[in-house]
Amino acid sequence: MGARSLTGRRELLDAARAELTARPGVLFHGPPGIGKSLLVAALVAAVTAHAPSVGTVLHCSPAQEDAGLPFAGLVDLFTRVPESALELLAPEPRAALRAALLRGPEPADGRGRLAVRVAVLDVLRTLAATGPVVLVLDGLQWLDEFTAEVLAFAVRRLDGLDVRVVAAERVADGEQPERLRCCPPGTTELPVPPLTDDEVARLVRAGIGADLPPGVLRAIQDAAAGNPLYALELGRAVALRGPERRVFGPALPVPRRLRALLLDEARTLPETARRTLLLASAAARPDLTLLRAAGLPDPAADLAQAERLGVATTDAGGTVRFRHPLIRAAVYADAAENDRRQAHALLARTITEPVEQARHLAHARPHEDEATARTLLAAAESARRDGALGAASELAGLAARRTPGDRPADRADRLLAAAEYACDAGQLQEAAEAAETVLAASSSARRRVRARLVLLRGAGQALEGARALIQEGLRDAAGDPEAEAWLHHWAAVRGLLCGELAEAARHARRAARQAAVAGDTETRIGALATLARVRSLAGDPVAADVALKEALALAGGADGGPQSWRLIRMRAILALDSDRVPEAREQVVELLARIGEFAGVEEVMATLVSLTRIQVRAGHCREALHTAARCSRAVPQAAPALYAAALAATAGGTAEEARHLAEQAVRASEADGDRLFLLRALAVRGQAGLLTGDPREAASAVEALQRVRELGTAMCAADPPLLHWYGDLAEALVLLGETDEAEAVVREAYARTAGDTPGSVLAALERAEGLREAGTGRAKEGAARLRGAVDQLRQLPLPVELVRTLIALGAVERRSRRRSAARAVLGEALETATRIGAAPLAARARDELSRLDAGDRSGEAGAGGTGLTPTEARIAELVGGGATNREVAAKLFISVKTVEGTLSRVYRKVGVRSRTALAHAMAVAVIASGAAVESRDGGQADVPAQAVTVSRPSPTRTPPSSRHTPLT
Repeated sequence: MGARSLTGRRELLDAARAELTARPGVLFHGPPGIGKSLLVAALVAAVTAHAPSVGTVLHCSPAQEDAGLPFAGLVDLFTRVPESALELLAPEPRAALRAALLRGPEPADGRGRLAVRVAVLDVLRTLAATGPVVLVLDGLQWLDEFTAEVLAFAVRRLDGLDVRVVAAERVADGEQPERLRCCPPGTTELPVPPLTDDEVARLVRAGIGADLPPGVLRAIQDAAAGNPLYALELGRAVALRGPERRVFGPALPVPRRLRALLLDEARTLPETARRTLLLASAAARPDLTLLRAAGLPDPAADLAQAERLGVATTDAGGTVRFRHPLIRAAVYADAAENDRRQAHALLARTITEPVEQARHLAHARPHEDEATARTLLAAAESARRDGALGAASELAGLAARRTPGDRPADRADRLLAAAEYACDAGQLQEAAEAAETVLAASSSARRRVRARLVLLRGAGQALEGARALIQEGLRDAAGDPEAEAWLHHWAAVRGLLCGELAEAARHARRAARQAAVAGDTETRIGALATLARVRSLAGDPVAADVALKEALALAGGADGGPQSWRLIRMRAILALDSDRVPEAREQVVELLARIGEFAGVEEVMATLVSLTRIQVRAGHCREALHTAARCSRAVPQAAPALYAAALAATAGGTAEEARHLAEQAVRASEADGDRLFLLRALAVRGQAGLLTGDPREAASAVEALQRVRELGTAMCAADPPLLHWYGDLAEALVLLGETDEAEAVVREAYARTAGDTPGSVLAALERAEGLREAGTGRAKEGAARLRGAVDQLRQLPLPVELVRTLIALGAVERRSRRRSAARAVLGEALETATRIGAAPLAARARDELSRLDAGDRSGEAGAGGTGLTPTEARIAELVGGGATNREVAAKLFISVKTVEGTLSRVYRKVGVRSRTALAHAMAVAVIASGAAVESRDGGQADVPAQAVTVSRPSPTRTPPSSRHTPLT
């Protein structure tokens, strides 16, 4: 299997090494192929590499055919034992051992067996006297009984000797080893567990040097059930198939040598029992009732015989279960092709469920046949209506394969249907392969357009490079209003994601017009929804509302079925942006329940992202974490899912987790060229940097939020979330002491507000302005602004924003020595944050209260009560301690220019004109306060409380069709 196959075994190997230093032996056990021999070899190599003083390694690896040969294992073990070690034995034991090793005649008396045991023990003692000895017993299940008896005798008498045993034994799943007596007392038993699906994927990729299509990999993972040997053998067998790698139904290729390993006992069964096993292996849900209905005379008796051989069994309900999933695949693969067809034909006549019946029909007739193809396509459409998306794709693909070669148009249509269903199921690689096939072979311009639509769907958020694909499609679509509408809509979506809002609006209007001409209501609704999103992002809610209402009217209102899903999400997000949070939550929760299992992956993902945003703003922090986890399960590592997870972490997780996830979301968005989600991911990264109040984190927050400001300006974006993020940027700048720049940011944000600006935006800007006022020494004015923001937020259903503002007010009041006022607002903040599950904010409130209780007024003490900001106080302390400006900048992760500007303000506030005078003033302040300037947090400055501002991804996609769009 190779060294690469230690995938997933490093932790177990480390545990075995640790055990072998404290115990006399380690015994790995598990089913065949699980990796026992690999672990034995790796453990012995590790022991000998790290302990060069190991004197002797004796090794035996018996095979099944060796089990009946007397002393075969002992012969292998003593291959490396020099003849000189035997010469030291007493005559009788020496003669007996030489005879056992086939080096001399067998003694005439009956004491030979005991003499051999004594001889082996004496040899081990001799070897151990010159250095440590390792006995390697790989395959105890095949060790001949004579050698097993000798080892059992010897290992019980090794006390005090430096002899270790490393062994492996094959046992069935869930069973215990039977040859533990061959290992010393105290040997550690280590079961070798199955690999995880992710570990199997890495192992197969390394083993064949290539990636497999997700559906094929999933089939291998299911069949191998974590067994590395099985997974590698299956992966290699699939790779040898060449370009055609898709797996339909039970037809996973199981190589002959693997079948021989698995079916050694099953092949001895009578013909009737083997036929019963074949029928059970071909059925999706085999049970005794089905097997009897298929005409088998006594399937229960057949399966009883199979159970005695450990092949398969039936449970109390009559369901047939194979001992291992791969045995099922091996039974199917081992049958003759004609027998498999007959089994499927029998099941197709017996089963009444349309989808399963059609699948068996396809395998019973593995040739081109139009009637079969039509039946399969009808079953695929039925499966799609029932929400069985993967089955729909599989059946449509089978329909294309069964379509006669003289019907290329029908084959192309069925391939496109399979591709569209695969997109719904999230099987993007399979979808792309089918679409590329049509694109390369079809002479129909319209079918080529549909193929390009599938490729656009498969691109997800990564549409930046799709301009050429869209332009090529428009050339094919010329003169076809419906096809032109499809492609103009995708151009609008691309423009939206890439931040080209004017171009996006132009394409959306063109798409809506062309769709109206073609009578394509679905595309017209999608284009109007995209136009509404563009106008909303550009800060024109009136135009957005007009487009949204027109789309809803076309869809038949909120109850208009799949066409209305995206519109409902968008309406909910617009309500969220207008602070109507309960309304937004009600709409999206109802939508999620409605789409259920019938929506495609994209639709579910978009709804979950929207719900995460709403839950964060509503203060349902624990629920937001659960919803974001569902996003990650639906589409792992996608930028929207990472964004949702990061956003939820800012509310209910930890600052470190939020920062890590946000950085991942930023990288994923940059890789996709998705500026819309890049904006959101950067905003969450900035919010995460504000959670702790650490100036070092504030510096990274400023960097991220400055990018948000630049991207928003370049996009001409002006929707409410952007103004919230401006407030975050201003707060981060205040934390760094850059109050002038903070004032400019707040002034710019206020210039963008209008009469219909939501109250939460104004409150966020007031919070930033209040902190800025306090940061410039105007604590009274700052506290007044913060109290005004608190009053405003009490009128809104935004508990996270309220807690954040209460903490900011409490910090300002504490630094102003208004201890009672500070305690009141911080206590309210802690109570509210704890109730709603806002873990980072609760930690921040507790921190502020503990500073208050401990009388830790590092900011005031360090500044001599002159109203320095936390950053100013920290810089004053460092400079007073003799640090240069460059040293201060390096320590606080800020620029030298920032240090110079801040130091000028410090001189004015403290009333000094030199670094020496500042050092004297700081020393006096420390003595006067009776407390050290440096905070109990290891030097972290005493800073205003920061929290989380909620950002909002927008509603997404049209209903399940070939015209889905990415999250916007």
